[in-house]
Amino acid sequence: MRTTMQTQPDELRRLVGDRGPADAAAERIAGRRTWLVGIGTSWHAAQHGAWLLGAAGLDAAALHAADVAPYARTFDVTDAVIVLSHTGQTGYTAQAREAAREAGAAVVHVTGVGKGGDLETVAPETSYAYTASHTGALMRLAQMAEALGAQLGDLAAVPEAVASVLAAPGPVVEPPDRLLELIGAGPNAWTAAEGALKVREASYVATEGLSSEQFLHGPSVALDAQDTLVALDGGGPAATRTEAIAAAMEVTGARVVRIAERDLGEALSVFPLTAWVQRIALELAEARGVSPDRFRYEEDPAREQAIESLGF
Repeated sequence: MRTTMQTQPDELRRLVGDRGPADAAAERIAGRRTWLVGIGTSWHAAQHGAWLLGAAGLDAAALHAADVAPYARTFDVTDAVIVLSHTGQTGYTAQAREAAREAGAAVVHVTGVGKGGDLETVAPETSYAYTASHTGALMRLAQMAEALGAQLGDLAAVPEAVASVLAAPGPVVEPPDRLLELIGAGPNAWTAAEGALKVREASYVATEGLSSEQFLHGPSVALDAQDTLVALDGGGPAATRTEAIAAAMEVTGARVVRIAERDLGEALSVFPLTAWVQRIALELAEARGVSPDRFRYEEDPAREQAIESLGF
């Protein structure tokens, strides 16, 4: 995981210089109602993509792959469907992709290099904690949004912003006594959700990631001195409110860690803030002496047998 994370600035620079495939994909979906489909980390990428494409004026929304395939959700020939998968082989996501193709929708499959996709990101990762393929997918989505007219900011500045995060001193967060909570507003609600997923799968620490306001309305009651809250600040209209919520949690005794990335603007802040939550996940795994790479399989072979029997 650490090795792959360090490749992200160079991979993002490469993708920034390779706009042609994203421009072609954008042309295919222009003017269409657009669904973005994913599961796991790719579900969070789908949500980020909906924000990015919405900035271009598209009618774009995310669909969880498990809400498409098992429920026989149908697409229309006038739809565009962006399918996100690190490996190109995730079961429900692949089924949703085929359903969209059978319906005659304009399908764009965003996946790893050599995985048969329409829009490639990076070479397949060896760690199960997908990092570079996620930020690569976000870059492809941002490129498509820009091609369709979104004013997102300076995409060329993203790789250096991510490099700065990876080079910053740490650790960012110490292992909490009980719960790690991540919050963010707007598109960074989904960065918080991705952080929770990464922390759980990499370090096995109990973690939750919510929008700032959703956290306040109920879940915040549980936090106290046993817990740590990470507030992600990408700027935007809800940034002041997020800080107010974080300050209120300090009164409860919870430890609060604030991470701000405003220089790129809110839309592109998802890139450096994603790198921050990746770092938190990795550093907690290293602090606890566990492997971030294999879904806890190395420590618990029975878990591997049980989980793998479910299929992906």
